[in-house]
Amino acid sequence: MKNLIIASTSTIHGGSYLEYLTEEVASLFKNCKAIIFIPYARPGGMSHDAYTAIAAKFFATISITVAGLHTFENPKKAIQEAEGVFTGGGNTFLLVQMLYKNEIIQPLRNAIHNGLPYLGTSAGSNICGPSMQNTNDMPIVYPPSFKAMGVIPYNINAHYLDPDPRSKHMGETRETRIKEYHTQNTVPVLGLREGSWLRVQGDKIVLKGAHTARLFEQEKVPVEIKTGSAL
Repeated sequence: MKNLIIASTSTIHGGSYLEYLTEEVASLFKNCKAIIFIPYARPGGMSHDAYTAIAAKFFATISITVAGLHTFENPKKAIQEAEGVFTGGGNTFLLVQMLYKNEIIQPLRNAIHNGLPYLGTSAGSNICGPSMQNTNDMPIVYPPSFKAMGVIPYNINAHYLDPDPRSKHMGETRETRIKEYHTQNTVPVLGLREGSWLRVQGDKIVLKGAHTARLFEQEKVPVEIKTGSAL
């Protein structure tokens, strides 16, 4: 049975790393003594070791040890034997490139379908949909495919922003970009606002957190999903 938390962000304004998700994360990994952290997205270009240390510091507060996937000689085997997995945010293009390079996507997908507890934030959430095509990140590398794990039936747009009526910015809104996507693609897109997450248990997907989410479907009016609702 699938068992995931898919969060828009790791850190909300005024809080520390994963602080707002502490109870949820402790519950997700309640049967784990150790988990694997996938640091491939490298936010701000930080090293894998430095990024893993940030995750390890948080998980120490709930008595769970963390090992970075980059430290394993055989990453595929490490995923197959993991008690739990956390994929952090950063650049989704880089994350997906590294997942393909290390032949991780299919083993991770299989493990999740077999009940592996999984936490994703930002880029780590983007890879949960059928594709990574609704990321906000710059294409700093060229992954061999945009196809992601597909463990949920819609793409994620993490850090979803509503238009600011006071802004004089003339660029496209997030909603406009998603509508552009739907001129060429049929996969639904869920805009996850900061501080919101999806709790996935088996086939049940529930929106949690302080905010609504915005669901986009091709040739349909976007719909606001209330927190606590099953999608």
